[in-house]
Amino acid sequence: MGGDHGPHVTVPAALEFQARLPDVEVVLVGLRDAIEARLSGTNPRVRIHPASEVVAMDEPPAQALRYKKDSSMRVAVNLVKSGEAHACVSAGNTGALMAISRFVLKTLPAIDRPAIATVLPNSRRTNTYVLDLGANVDCGAEHLLQFGIMGAMLVAAVEHKERPSVGLLNIGVEDIKGNETVKQAGELLRSSGLNFYGNVEGDDIYKGTTDVVVCDGFVGNSVLKASEGVAKMLLSFLRNEFKRNPWRMAIAWLATPVFNALRERMDPGKYNGASLLGLRGIVIKSHGSADAFAFGQALGRAVDEVRNEVPQRIAQRMLQLQGPALPRSSVQ
Repeated sequence: MGGDHGPHVTVPAALEFQARLPDVEVVLVGLRDAIEARLSGTNPRVRIHPASEVVAMDEPPAQALRYKKDSSMRVAVNLVKSGEAHACVSAGNTGALMAISRFVLKTLPAIDRPAIATVLPNSRRTNTYVLDLGANVDCGAEHLLQFGIMGAMLVAAVEHKERPSVGLLNIGVEDIKGNETVKQAGELLRSSGLNFYGNVEGDDIYKGTTDVVVCDGFVGNSVLKASEGVAKMLLSFLRNEFKRNPWRMAIAWLATPVFNALRERMDPGKYNGASLLGLRGIVIKSHGSADAFAFGQALGRAVDEVRNEVPQRIAQRMLQLQGPALPRSSVQ
């Protein structure tokens, strides 16, 4: 029910996605009438699980958590807790989704806070996983260590890399750079047993210097929004420059295949679907403005995490690190 478009996008996207994956069953959670209006005919692999309430996109998370216990978001996360669903995918209110997911599913052992992780493209034609992207504005060094572990386990699972590299986002690559929290986090990551590369800077995200880039939620969200703005600006500049005169328009027509390929590589919808890592279940946050293609990408990310048992991998790694490798304050 969430996002800018609601069932007008999410229902067709789910049906199209399911048609491509015959072993996947879809549970559509929300207002029954609104969902049925977007369905044509019956499908034995699609069922509706009704919910009587909807969390608004601008609704305070605490209010949604406390007063809307039969919201589509709450019901969907409850299905994951009960085992009736393997994962939850939502395009709704991010803060509410995180609050509800954390309250219902709880965090994995030795994980203090869940983190939001997403995929960004890089010049190596691979992916860079960045976390946290806004769930945790104020973080301690132990939290950044946990983010590094969760990110590494995510990449190891879905990208099938034995030892993913982890970088710590900083204002310089030297160990002496950064505030005290980042310096302490660097020390913890170095002694964690992860394939820790060291400090990285913002441009390393798009160079593909490391598989995982760790930062607090304030920095991560700012980097993500700035990146989206730069991408849109560059495409706008290109369009404007090629429309200046007929000669340039002719060149633009000849270069159409190049522009189409560039647009495809930079399309944020291709990388849609942020993981709420650290929970005792799989929850994926789709961008609120996602179209059917982008929402399908988020569904695909959920299936990948289910098949590769991402929460279990994180739990196992945290269990291995409990003891001298993990600070006492982060063990619950």
